[in-house]
Amino acid sequence: MLQTKDIAIVILNWNGKALLEQFLPSVIKHSNDAIIYLADNASTDDSVAFVAEHFKNVVVIQNSENGGYAKGYNDALKHIEEPLLCLLNSDIEVTENWLQPIISEFNSNDNTAIIQPKILDYKNKSHFEYAGAAGGFIDKYGYPYCRGRIFDTIEEDNGQYNDTKTIFWSSGACFFIKNETYKSLNGFDETYFAHMEEIDLCWRAFNANYTTKYIGTSTVYHVGGATLNTTNPKKTYLNFRNSLFTLVKNTDTNLIFRILFRMLLDGVAAMRFLFQLKPTFLFAILKAHLSFYYNLPRLLKQRKQLPKRSGYYETASIVWSYFINKRSQF
Repeated sequence: MLQTKDIAIVILNWNGKALLEQFLPSVIKHSNDAIIYLADNASTDDSVAFVAEHFKNVVVIQNSENGGYAKGYNDALKHIEEPLLCLLNSDIEVTENWLQPIISEFNSNDNTAIIQPKILDYKNKSHFEYAGAAGGFIDKYGYPYCRGRIFDTIEEDNGQYNDTKTIFWSSGACFFIKNETYKSLNGFDETYFAHMEEIDLCWRAFNANYTTKYIGTSTVYHVGGATLNTTNPKKTYLNFRNSLFTLVKNTDTNLIFRILFRMLLDGVAAMRFLFQLKPTFLFAILKAHLSFYYNLPRLLKQRKQLPKRSGYYETASIVWSYFINKRSQF
């Protein structure tokens, strides 16, 4: 039976002293016997020295470069042997007994390989947080959405998602995964750098017949955008590009049709940014597509090597449901 001491809580850091000072104490206070690691992505501030001085029980792993979320975790997790991994953003406040429901689910269901807790907004604790909310899903064109958050519409937490549910993807903000599963899937795809690499990993896990769960009785609070906020065009670039990467690698059938339809929908999004007088975001989408075309041969090669499985989406087009049918809640 797995216990709390079998969990490695791994916090990825890059120049995040202020976040560590604010949020690391709650992780230490509420994580019982779990082993806490700081995976540092070659920070240039004094965050590592700060942790070494003030949190002596935290194990520091120093990566040689800032490889973003994907490579940062891949590099760090090579050194970790605990059977359960918790990849935790540095801007997360955890709560009392947050680990117990997670352990219970892993012990109850052998096929559960990935888990996400309820993620609420640290700045507005009565509402869900954008990055993950109450568990993620994806439509057949590769657009992700969540219970509790569809596009920019955020639900208030009224206990409607205090359940345990099989989901399609777990948020990288607080991402539990069995160590053996992580290694069997070869970790994150490092070409993503950041954003949507957890969705790609969960999709590959789904195609390999693993199960991802949401546990609504475990709660954390996420600041969100602390390292790259929504006003940064780079975030738009990574999200659009990596979404296309994920779709090509993992979808089961009708790839050409799905990609062509995505091109149309992404074009509509670009025009929307133009009408909103946000040309930098329009160019971010164009740049994302150029990078996608450049990487397409590699992605098609990966596609041939990866298993496929149908039945991954619950909604054919979340774009149509949200903008045309005005469905704003899960």
